[in-house]
Amino acid sequence: MGPESCDVGPAVDAAGVASRTGQQERYSSLRVLVVTSDVPLVEGGHRVIARALVQGLRDQGHEAEVFTTPQNRFGRQVSAYLATSLTDVGMTGDGHTVDAVISLRYPSYAVRHPRHIVWLNHRLREYYDLWAAYRATLGPRGRVVQGVRRQVLHMIDRRLLRSGRRVFAQSETIRRRLERWGGIPAEVLHPPAPQRPYRCDDYDGAILSVARLQPLKRNETLIEAVAATPGAHARIAGEGPELERLQVLVESLAVSDRVEFLGRLSEDRLVAEYARCSAVWYGARAEDYGLVTLEAFNSSKPVVTCTDSGGPAELVEDDVTGFVVEPTIDEVATAVRRLQDPQRAAELGRQAREVAQEHSWEHAVETLLGTR
Repeated sequence: MGPESCDVGPAVDAAGVASRTGQQERYSSLRVLVVTSDVPLVEGGHRVIARALVQGLRDQGHEAEVFTTPQNRFGRQVSAYLATSLTDVGMTGDGHTVDAVISLRYPSYAVRHPRHIVWLNHRLREYYDLWAAYRATLGPRGRVVQGVRRQVLHMIDRRLLRSGRRVFAQSETIRRRLERWGGIPAEVLHPPAPQRPYRCDDYDGAILSVARLQPLKRNETLIEAVAATPGAHARIAGEGPELERLQVLVESLAVSDRVEFLGRLSEDRLVAEYARCSAVWYGARAEDYGLVTLEAFNSSKPVVTCTDSGGPAELVEDDVTGFVVEPTIDEVATAVRRLQDPQRAAELGRQAREVAQEHSWEHAVETLLGTR
């Protein structure tokens, strides 16, 4: 199927309050730091969102850049929180005041600023929603040590996130976690897709996966579903510790001719892969948000996700913009089989594109800065 089937008031004050000139609403230009934490040599979704938010701020006339704080290795988080809290984010290098800070994840929200907005990716998940699974891997001494660390981190997070910072959650899943662990109120604001030249060229029958190769992303379920579906194909983009195990699985299922590993993709190649696939797999377990979902939607491609996938399952409407299925091989295989029909994939993709258009960086920036 070719590309023809792809549808793709008041005066300004120092705080950045909206002004109105004629019929066009304008806002004062602010200096904004987008603060996120990071570890070396790993490309995570929060990096993508941080860069896209900076671009969104600049597109709205603000000065902005990404400011990175340390995350530290597991077991050294408290020192990272301390280092972050002592970091000066109040002044630019040329002596101008930073007007606002938008932080994204632990422990970057420990920075101190009088106008601090938190747009939360997630806290340290091993101490929250993944605690039971993590605790099961520990011996008796480890359970005691990590249990104490967990209590300390919970106390620090509660204090930071309930201390006057305005808190937004990037998904309903994250909002519920904030409520469950800490009673922290938050408003849901989904990040739009990064500003890329998305397009739709074809529905070539392949299911595309774009994610770091780790167990929570459940690429093995996609591979086994493809193996159970005659004629189905998958392309898996990304790097990570699961690569060798997944390659062995592909060999053992004798589907090397139907499952291709693409590795890490450039932005141009990523856009091209979205453009030609029939659908996108994002069936991760308990995902915080899943930016891939809206990237697929912007490319007029439906998404297959799972009932326990968290953020992606909030955005995908079953049999309208994709399929929301139980995380079993049979259920995923059924969805894959249905998407082998290019007409069906195109119809779901058209509706997905309509949903994507409801999410804009203009809206996100104005909501975060309170200028709407």
